[in-house]
Amino acid sequence: MKKFGFILFFLGVTSSLTYAQTVADTKSNLSLDQIALVNQGDSYVTFPTDLGNIEPLIFEANVSPGFKIRERKDSRLMAVLTPQIIVRMYDEFSYPVRTPSYMPNITFYFLTGSERSINKLSLFGKIAHHSNGQDGDFYDESGDMNLRYGNFATNYADLGFIKSYYNTKHNAFRFFKSSIEFHPKSWMLDEMQGKYSGLRWHNTFLAYKLPINVNSNGNNKANFSVKAETSWMIDNVNNWETFNLNRLNASLRFYYHPKFLEDIGLFVQFYHGMDYYNIYFHHQISVIRFGIMTEILRF
Repeated sequence: MKKFGFILFFLGVTSSLTYAQTVADTKSNLSLDQIALVNQGDSYVTFPTDLGNIEPLIFEANVSPGFKIRERKDSRLMAVLTPQIIVRMYDEFSYPVRTPSYMPNITFYFLTGSERSINKLSLFGKIAHHSNGQDGDFYDESGDMNLRYGNFATNYADLGFIKSYYNTKHNAFRFFKSSIEFHPKSWMLDEMQGKYSGLRWHNTFLAYKLPINVNSNGNNKANFSVKAETSWMIDNVNNWETFNLNRLNASLRFYYHPKFLEDIGLFVQFYHGMDYYNIYFHHQISVIRFGIMTEILRF
């Protein structure tokens, strides 16, 4: 009887250790699918409480679903098609929505090295379009940019890499992404050349703090995340000097996912630099904003 009890105890301990190891391996071993989700960005809606020099808004919304194209779930090569749209509703009479940003893109990912490695390096290439759906003259009668009906359109490519790390001590995933974005002159409106940067260097750092208690079903969302982004405009734009700080766009975002919310969380973001909302690009803005976000990444 004692021998039988010892066998049961040994089997129980072994099963527990095996289960714990499986959970740890599942948690720390990212798939290309998850790496792509990190790069695709998140859908969000801001509250009408922006602090800064941006036009008064009721909200800004980013709709960014991703449609995966791959042969198998464990494929090293995959593509993601994203029909991204950014919309701003202005705090004016009748609450108008003017010139949304249409930003459809397709991104290809390739996972290098061992799939079992905790630290991973992925390469990506993106082909994208950015326009505002307008067909009016770029300039109005006074010679200023026609923000209401002026045509804004460009196409570009973005090439780079994503390095991912798992930090055991802090139970967190960290990502570093760097890429070069370029807009060939033939892909951009003539009126935008020399005013809209066609060559940019992007860098992004992300950290996701995972829950302490991790389930084995892989449905764990990060409790907290931080995202820092910089973008440097390299080419000749507005005749700025090489190291003019106007060339720098920077963003810092903090995200918190409360336990009582399933698919959305709260975020606060600071942004400084060129306005990213299509033909408004000539505005330099500094803004602090708050909102809700659907961070779909699960571990």
